Amino acid sequence: MLATAADWLGAGCLVAGALLSLVAGIGVLRFPDTLSRMHAATKPQTLGVLLLVAGVALRLRTPGDLGMIGLVALFQLATAPVAAQMIGRATYRSGAVDETLLDTDELR
Repeated sequence: MLATAADWLGAGCLVAGALLSLVAGIGVLRFPDTLSRMHAATKPQTLGVLLLVAGVALRLRTPGDLGMIGLVALFQLATAPVAAQMIGRATYRSGAVDETLLDTDELR
């Protein structure tokens, strides 16, 4: 009974994570500027990958797999914000930011 509930919850996490990752991909294609694309590439994509990882963990449930899945989640949380910071900073320094879209310019 508990295994069946974990399987259903894992399936729900997999579907939700896949949908969030799809929305992130669509946002990267549709948004007009780099900063908006950066936001779409990091926020929903990170949550989508974490939901996918949680779904896989609920489906597999073996200690060796859970350790590897935990490392994937940790590296995702560690690298996505750093990559977004570097992309945003490089975009700003290259002058490709439309300053009318910024509420405040804290780097000036």
